[in-house]
Amino acid sequence: MSVTEIRTVDMAEVLTSAYELGDMINNSIEVANYLYWEERMLAHPEVISLMHKLNSKKELFEETQRFGHFHPNFHEAKEQVEAVQREMEQIEAVWRFKDAEEKLDQMLYEMSELIAHSVSESIKVPSNNPLPKGGGCGSGGSCGCS
Repeated sequence: MSVTEIRTVDMAEVLTSAYELGDMINNSIEVANYLYWEERMLAHPEVISLMHKLNSKKELFEETQRFGHFHPNFHEAKEQVEAVQREMEQIEAVWRFKDAEEKLDQMLYEMSELIAHSVSESIKVPSNNPLPKGGGCGSGGSCGCS
């Protein structure tokens, strides 16, 4: 599209389309699964008990974090938090919720990427993935630097 072909954006049309897209997302199986397992997880008596236990272990761990791994109880406090988290992940409602959350997050990321790249391939789309695929400056990507 050349500069002479640029037309003004009708923001009302864009907003209407955005709301329609939001409605389609809210009516998706991914959102339905996420909400179903969230409700099951938050209503599970053992999960509720473990959440209270986890919060108290996290508070103890946060106290040790001021001094980092030099605190005499740092590793013990960290292990206690991780033990409660592993215990929670054994409950079906929790692991199914986490799975549904991952699938919903992936769907939203893919949609964001599609929207961004329809504008320009160079637009970066943030992800919740702690180990990104790569790209960007310094990785030898499309900018050519390494």
